[in-house]
Amino acid sequence: VFSDNAKYDLESSGEYTQGAGGGALLVRHNPRLIVVPDRWGVSTTPVHDFFKPRREVSIQSVINHVLQLAAEAGANIRDGMAEAMIKHLPESTVRRLGIFAHGEENVKVHRDEPVFDGQFSNRCYREAVKQAFTHFSEKAISQGRFDPEMDEILTEQWARIIMHLPYAFQAKRMFPDVFRHDRQHLDSWKKVEEEIGAMPEESNFDTTEDWEKAMDGYRRSVSKTESFKQFVEDRIEKGQRASSLIGNQYTGSIFLALMSTFEADYEENANLDNVTFGLCGYGSGAKAKVFEGVVSPNWREVVSRWNLFERLAGRVAIDAVVYEELHKGVREASVVPPNEEFVRSEEEESDLEGARRYSWISA
Repeated sequence: VFSDNAKYDLESSGEYTQGAGGGALLVRHNPRLIVVPDRWGVSTTPVHDFFKPRREVSIQSVINHVLQLAAEAGANIRDGMAEAMIKHLPESTVRRLGIFAHGEENVKVHRDEPVFDGQFSNRCYREAVKQAFTHFSEKAISQGRFDPEMDEILTEQWARIIMHLPYAFQAKRMFPDVFRHDRQHLDSWKKVEEEIGAMPEESNFDTTEDWEKAMDGYRRSVSKTESFKQFVEDRIEKGQRASSLIGNQYTGSIFLALMSTFEADYEENANLDNVTFGLCGYGSGAKAKVFEGVVSPNWREVVSRWNLFERLAGRVAIDAVVYEELHKGVREASVVPPNEEFVRSEEEESDLEGARRYSWISA
């Protein structure tokens, strides 16, 4: 069971990717939807591309901001008042109350909005996905699942590729490196190089930054080739349809892409019985995981009950004003009247600071 939200600062570069969602899935020995073999490729690298720190604000800073606000509101604020208040604080009754009660010099503040560098994250994701795919390939060879001399390349064996999608079109931006890595030994790749040139060699550049910029350009060139666009259309595109409607939901993103793919194929009456899916999850920090799933012949029975796109079409749209109220936490009324669910109780009086009460609402 999983649930989370992707929240960014208002007017930040990540705001348009926001989303939220939750879900649940059943893992069992004889699955009716997809079988996941015990074969995993993983990658981890310590980077600070995206994180939610426990921010600390000094008590002196809090007092200075309050006094500044008071001055702007017309109060008579004397020079040195902040210093005098700080000096008096240890003896004050205020020190025994609320956020100042524990004697710390700083107040810890948690916010859902992250500190992030989107372009740096994308570079980390691409490298993590490539490393995880390489690790998976090595595992597949060592376990006898795959013979590179005899078998068709792995990504061609995967009928569909299911990826984590922080925004809808991220998958096709993540995969050019894997696409190249999986094909560079084939004659067909020579045709691609005739079209876009050979991959830049790091030794030909003065700095790593210059080489990375050249590689970014090369990936874009790969993504524009007809062979890659057809690859995305055949294997990736169906997974991004639902994501384009809801944005990012972090934990559930790869499962939404899986549902999106299955339902799109179900509507098109495609035959997925016993085919193999490739799945790839990745995230900040940075890490990635690549694994496979074999589709059960009973998949239609399961998917027929989802009605995913029908349910998404029934959502309630909100305007910018309501959105900002929700984002800032100042809206008191629910956008959609609650039904068959727990809600925060309107009678929340309690002697315990921060205590919350809930009520079950049923129409």
